Amino acid sequence: MSTRTATKIVAASLFYLAAIVGANPVFANGLKPVLEPLRSGDMRKLVVHSAPKDLRATAFTDEGGAEHDLTDDLGKVLLVNFWATWCAPCREEMPELNALQHEMGGEDFKVIAIATGRNSLAGIKKFYAEEEIDALPIFLDGRSTLARATGVLGLPVTIILDQDGREVARLQGGAKWDSESAKSILKTVIDQGAAS
Repeated sequence: MSTRTATKIVAASLFYLAAIVGANPVFANGLKPVLEPLRSGDMRKLVVHSAPKDLRATAFTDEGGAEHDLTDDLGKVLLVNFWATWCAPCREEMPELNALQHEMGGEDFKVIAIATGRNSLAGIKKFYAEEEIDALPIFLDGRSTLARATGVLGLPVTIILDQDGREVARLQGGAKWDSESAKSILKTVIDQGAAS
């Protein structure tokens, strides 16, 4: 094969690849065009990024002190909720996050609730018992290291990570995470990742 023929084949391949990528809104503009129409109710506060954002791997701990980071669950869509026991809107949405994990948690999806800042382990356990939070392990970010690394200002903040561990959307404040709108958004992120 001549150099000229090989160049033509490479050029044609690149042209068709560009056409495919440009025609697919998930590649061209992130998930924004796909998710925006699904936002209703509390989900109107969800900010969908034009392109996924990389996050720095920053450790947080479980109740036994073992370290974890958000790359532990690559391959799953994650709903990461930053909360605190002293935060009323945080406490209000925790049962809904628990219900969401019960309904959707599995191979493709996981809710991770991370108590950020000053929260006593005894206080978290008491709250979990009172609200029957049984699907969400206790995770702690006692020095707010992860919260700062992800740009969390105020609580609650919930971020959606795609299967590659990149932030695709963020919601500041409380929300109905077991609503049909929230579930549709999360299922779409799961499906889009599986399709790509």
